[in-house]
Amino acid sequence: MQWQPSEEQTQLADALQRFMQRDDGFERRRAVAAAGGFSAEVWAILTQIGIPALLVPQAQGGLGASVQDGLHALQTLAPALPLEPVCASALLATQLLAGCSHSVEAQTWLARLAEGRSIATAAVFEPDAGFAMTQPQTRAERTADGWRLHGIKALALQAQFADVLLVSAQTPQDRLAWFAVPAGTPGLGLRGYTLFDGQRAADVQLEGVALAAPARIDLPGQGPALAEDLRALWLAALCMEAVGLQQATLDATVAYLKTRQQFGQPIGRFQVLQHRVADMGMELEQARSMALLAANVCTARDDPQRMPLLAACKARVGQACRFISQQAVQLHGGMGMTDAMQVSHWFKRLTVIELWLGDSDAHLQQVADAGALHAAA
Repeated sequence: MQWQPSEEQTQLADALQRFMQRDDGFERRRAVAAAGGFSAEVWAILTQIGIPALLVPQAQGGLGASVQDGLHALQTLAPALPLEPVCASALLATQLLAGCSHSVEAQTWLARLAEGRSIATAAVFEPDAGFAMTQPQTRAERTADGWRLHGIKALALQAQFADVLLVSAQTPQDRLAWFAVPAGTPGLGLRGYTLFDGQRAADVQLEGVALAAPARIDLPGQGPALAEDLRALWLAALCMEAVGLQQATLDATVAYLKTRQQFGQPIGRFQVLQHRVADMGMELEQARSMALLAANVCTARDDPQRMPLLAACKARVGQACRFISQQAVQLHGGMGMTDAMQVSHWFKRLTVIELWLGDSDAHLQQVADAGALHAAA
């Protein structure tokens, strides 16, 4: 699949490239990770570039760009491994809020996100439920003047830095509804931790969290569709980010093979290593095609093949994540897993991407199940 970025996407990518090349980005990221996993300075720079405002509708002060614009920006930023919530807030949470544009609460948060004054993240996963989204055990009970939430959420990305959590819960009338829960609300507790790739996440405790009626941001019956849209976009985002990382990993490996000397010559001259690099390149190009397909179909809500196609894309990209990252570490030798080598950090992020929302085997099973249902029909 061939694809050419638009002029606007190219300009944004150029700005992001300049940002990544400034101030020794890799060392800066290591410092941010050691200091807690979030840099207000970096977030301010990204705000100046326009990342938080990118997908916010113009009516709320945003740029009103397309989802594909956001995915292209995420792919460009991927090699920098930003610890700030580019995907969680500027892409996923923003798009979720934009899907609730009727809600005054959602409009208020969107305006704050566009200005970079607030950060949002989705709290959708639950303990012992894996990456399932559609049947939350978190309960939202009606009260005289609003809602009261009870439950536990897991793996809420960058929740420690968020000003609002977008929480999925079941109500007496709806099996899935969405609530905007401001940070610091009484009864809201967070237990933060660091993931394998250095990203921060948190488990969320909701103990009788009292909310006003407008805190519910979706319409009755709309919740499941919003959850599916969120999952679709998340799958596409993982695929696009992975391709950006895979390209950087391949480039770094080729550069290393050209400079590492063995037996009086660069090891890149050894044919067996050239073959392994060629295999990495083929995996990358296949993954790139599938990532572009994912970016194209993720917003096609009315397409019954959207989720099976995205599952197929994630499966193929995940296989490439595993192959390219492992080959890169092996070709770098023992240095490949040291903290001082950027390729080791790319390896960790690619490993998490392959597992997030389900690994390749799980998505292949989804494709097979969808095919069986289609054949039975």
